[in-house]
Amino acid sequence: MSEEKIVNTEAAPEAVAERPARAERSERPERPAKGPFGKKRFESRRKVCKLCAEKIENVDYKNFQFIKSFTMDSGKILSRRITGTCAKHQRQIASAVKRDRNLAILPYSLPKK
Repeated sequence: MSEEKIVNTEAAPEAVAERPARAERSERPERPAKGPFGKKRFESRRKVCKLCAEKIENVDYKNFQFIKSFTMDSGKILSRRITGTCAKHQRQIASAVKRDRNLAILPYSLPKK
């Protein structure tokens, strides 16, 4: 005694309603060139990798003054988004910082004051 349900696959013509047409891009209002406080919007420029610009192939761990510029005051390595370095050089900087920390050239972290 299996019960089978019969499903009506045809939709009733009254149930199908047409959607209103979407507004074209030309009909949409354009955004103002100024921000919410009347100031001009800031257009950010893409950061260029310092190492690629200076055509430095390999990062040397012995140049700790240069490597220190890629770390925070607390000792953390700055991200690519902040420094603007490419992926290749960011990996080299990270390994150079870690090597300098291991050799006690750079601190792991600074003591809290």
